[in-house]
Amino acid sequence: MTTTITKTEKVRNALIGGAELTAKQITSRYGVKNVRAVMSKLRTEGYPVFLNKRVSSFDGQTYNKYRLGTAPRSVIAAGYQALRAV
Repeated sequence: MTTTITKTEKVRNALIGGAELTAKQITSRYGVKNVRAVMSKLRTEGYPVFLNKRVSSFDGQTYNKYRLGTAPRSVIAAGYQALRAV
């Protein structure tokens, strides 16, 4: 029996492995069409996903990268559950 890994799980595994990914990278590498929804799902599951602004040293353009932070999963999950209750 084979186990299939979802796109969300692939993104989660990459972030857990220390990758910092742009939305474009997530779309091209993992076939995710709605990156914001995947990140929201990960946050709801308690993963501390952050979106950081970066400036390219090559051409000075700004871009955003997703990464995992260090906030405790229990705090993140409690916050999102509280938001759902409103």
